[in-house]
Amino acid sequence: MQTIKIKNPVYLLNGFSMVGPLEGEGPLKDYFDYILKDDTLKEKTFEKSERRLLLDIINGAIEKSGLTKSDIEFFFGGDLLNQIVSSSFTARELSLPFIGMYSACATMAEALALSAIFIDNGLASNVIAGTCTHFSSAERQYRFPLELGNQRPPTAQWTITGGGASVISKLPSNVRISAVTFGKVIDYGIDDVNNMGAAMAPAASDTICTHLTNMKAKSNDYDFIATGDLGKLGSEILIDLMEQRDIILGKNYADCGCMMFNKTQRVFMGGSGAGCSASVLNSYILHKLNAGEFKRVLLVSTGALMSTTTAQQGDTIPGIAHAVELEYVGKDSKSNSNNKQRSKSNKLKENKHSKRKS
Repeated sequence: MQTIKIKNPVYLLNGFSMVGPLEGEGPLKDYFDYILKDDTLKEKTFEKSERRLLLDIINGAIEKSGLTKSDIEFFFGGDLLNQIVSSSFTARELSLPFIGMYSACATMAEALALSAIFIDNGLASNVIAGTCTHFSSAERQYRFPLELGNQRPPTAQWTITGGGASVISKLPSNVRISAVTFGKVIDYGIDDVNNMGAAMAPAASDTICTHLTNMKAKSNDYDFIATGDLGKLGSEILIDLMEQRDIILGKNYADCGCMMFNKTQRVFMGGSGAGCSASVLNSYILHKLNAGEFKRVLLVSTGALMSTTTAQQGDTIPGIAHAVELEYVGKDSKSNSNNKQRSKSNKLKENKHSKRKS
């Protein structure tokens, strides 16, 4: 079965999000933990900037959770660059057991799902799941060097600079991971690399329908259903595909790529990238869950499984989507002392981060 119900208590202990200057001007600016003033992070190349970005995000998540690196047993992560070098080089700096993965922009949900399964089966007590992207490194790999100033078609999306990391733990928190669904690779024959929303929408539809069926749930049972980065066009296609299956995605549905930017920012169809759903989850969505404003959330990260080689050879673009169900459970009364200690630690650290925030 594609859907795995998490039998034992597995919690999203805390998360950390960091974005670039452009993303920091968008609608979610008040939810991010840290907004960069300089997206180079004082590194010599954009690829090194992306590594530094991910390292800072992961360290931020561990610190915000009131833990130390020695408390973390595994790092689950991936990114969009060849051979997932941002994640593997970050793992080199962290010196943690590393489980690298690739589902393109769906990698965050895949990392969360595997993290939850590890905890559920008693293989670890605390793990971290995270990913990020950088606009400039993605442009250089997937499209053209920025110096060329190539014109973007209206169906294009904007790879965000940013990402997020989540500490998944046995330690109780407000947010529990209750089920995960691993998606199938689905290809509807889209071969336009500037229209990835259309390529990914069928996979998102299949995964959402599968999850709802296996959980015996309806779309309106969720306070919030979020896709990863379908963008404006991809979201419209998803809504149409779901209606064909007699499932209505109403006001409780949104796409992280559409949420990232406002209408005045020239990003065409919206944001994209592995860091898109990762940053929105660990900022806006987690904030709403912790506050009890969202009781049940379905995160469906989406990915286009193409490479520069397959695109140049004229192949179509397969899509993938993985789903993670999160629910608000409130704090366990038995862990009040631990939670108070973490809360006190978090306040000190949040104050420190707020001073650094743009």
